[in-house]
Amino acid sequence: MKSPFVKGILDGVPIALGYLSVSFGFGILAVRSGLTSLISVIISAVNLTSAGQVAGIAIIAAGGSYVEMALTQLVINLRYGLMSISLSQKLDDSFNTPRRLLVAYGITDEIFAVASAQSGLLSARYMYGLISVSTLGWCTGTLLGASAGQLLPASLTDAMGIVLYAMFIAIVIPPAKKSRGVLAVAVTAAVCSMIFRYLLPWVTGGFAIIFSAIIAAVMGAIVFPVGEQSETEAVSQ
Repeated sequence: MKSPFVKGILDGVPIALGYLSVSFGFGILAVRSGLTSLISVIISAVNLTSAGQVAGIAIIAAGGSYVEMALTQLVINLRYGLMSISLSQKLDDSFNTPRRLLVAYGITDEIFAVASAQSGLLSARYMYGLISVSTLGWCTGTLLGASAGQLLPASLTDAMGIVLYAMFIAIVIPPAKKSRGVLAVAVTAAVCSMIFRYLLPWVTGGFAIIFSAIIAAVMGAIVFPVGEQSETEAVSQ
C-alpha cells in the first residue's frame, strides 16, 4: 500500500507536467522583461500563481510601485484564500498551525481541485507530496523557459512566449461557453483593460489591472449573481 506522501506525488505528476509547459512560457516572458534566470525561478518558487506572476512581471517592467504590486497580487490571488478555507474542512487531525501555513503556500487551482476530489480526510504527508512535485514542475519549467529565452533567437522566443497567454485563453473559453456570467466578466475585463491602455494611458499598468479586475468582478456579481446563475443552469439541465 502506497504511503500518503507517495500517493500525493503520483496524483501531482499530471499537474507538474502541465505546469512544466505553462511555466516555460513564463520563464521566457520574465527574461524578455529584463529579469535573470535566477530571479525568474525565485519568483516562481515563492508565488505559484501564473496570473499573479504575469501581472507582477508587467508591473516590474513598467517600473510600478510596491503599492501597485501588493494590491494587484491581493486582487488576483484572493481566491486562493477562499480555496484554503474550503480545503481546511478536509484536513485531518495531524494538521497543526505550522502545517496549515505550509500547505497554504501551495494551494493553486489545480492542487485544490485534486485535493478536494479525494475521498476522506487529507493528511499532511499527502498534501506535502502533492504540492512538492507540482512546485518542482513549475520551477523547472520556469528555469527551462528562462534559459531558452537567453539562448534562442528573439523571433523564436517571441513565438514561444505566447504559450502563457494561450493557457489563459484555454482556461476562460470552456466555462465562458457554458456561462454567460463568465463570458460577460471576461469581456468586461478585456474592454476595461483596453480603455486604460488606449484612452487612459496615464493610469499605470498595475492599477489598470486592479481596476479592470474589480470592475469586472462587481459587474458580474450584480448582473449575474451566483444564486440566480445556478438556478438557471439547473433548469437548463
